[in-house]
Amino acid sequence: MTTGLHAVVRAALGEKAVVEAGVRLPGGASRETWALDVTLPDGGPDEGRHELILRLDSPGAAAMEGSAADGTGTGLGAGLGVEARLMRAAAVAGVPVPRIVACGESYILMTRVPGETIPRKILRDDAYAAARPRLARQCGQALAAIHRMPLTALPPQEHVEEQADDPLLRWRDVLDQLGEPHPVFELALRRLAATRPAGGRRTVVHGDFRNGNLIVGPEGIRAVLDWELAHAGDPLEDLGWLCVKAWRFGSPLPVGGFGEYGELIDAYEEAGGQAVDRDALRWWETFGVLKWGVICVMQTMRHLRGGARSVELAAIGRRVCENEWDLLRLLREQRGARG
Repeated sequence: MTTGLHAVVRAALGEKAVVEAGVRLPGGASRETWALDVTLPDGGPDEGRHELILRLDSPGAAAMEGSAADGTGTGLGAGLGVEARLMRAAAVAGVPVPRIVACGESYILMTRVPGETIPRKILRDDAYAAARPRLARQCGQALAAIHRMPLTALPPQEHVEEQADDPLLRWRDVLDQLGEPHPVFELALRRLAATRPAGGRRTVVHGDFRNGNLIVGPEGIRAVLDWELAHAGDPLEDLGWLCVKAWRFGSPLPVGGFGEYGELIDAYEEAGGQAVDRDALRWWETFGVLKWGVICVMQTMRHLRGGARSVELAAIGRRVCENEWDLLRLLREQRGARG
């Protein structure tokens, strides 16, 4: 552990806070995540041992907030201070999230929720066999709660109606700034623009709600993680993103690899979410595949152009062609459905 990590903990919890143990957790291309055991001195209101998670900006964290043109980002990510505010608002709305203990612009210290986040374990291990049939419905309930959050939980520039931007234009701009030719992505952008469904109500959108950003226990979802891409938009964007093929991890089930569309939709509507138009959901799923494909290019460019040298980022480049194939399949299906 670094002296900087100890300094963050002491600044957040007091000079007498002692980090007894700390392990950096794998994953997370734009943030460092540490599991910490922290002891607070006797006599205080929070005395004793605490199991915590510390998220820190990594050297490449500005990538999500920087420029796509130089391979450092998209300008789309929220800072950790904003993420903490969103998580507090989510808890009030009934979304299962870790409790925020302390936060700053470059860190979040939160309670450690036990459970599993690795999708392949969630989808295959016997320990989660009872949870798997419940997850699609629980996702619908959690998303309905997210979409009840007040828009004021977002940064001011995000929740002003007049400043809402077009997600297709946003991601076209990102692709253009990357300077990489991808004809399938260009085709998808044009086809999506020509078949865009009528917009729904405007809500908080999590932006990365998927298998892999959920803490799961034997009973199901315990917490929703990674709020850095939250923004204002159409709530169906979140449902479509959850159904993107990449987040099924080899399973034939379309919702996160653990459920059917109907389970997700029924639970979402029963929990107070808007009525879901299935054609519109399919449009947002296709948009999600396009977005993930562009993100794969972006992340690889971060490595190649020196924004953050990382084998993990470099390996994401191989996923670009997978998304191109998935897009062609989806576009063909939709064209066939229209006759």
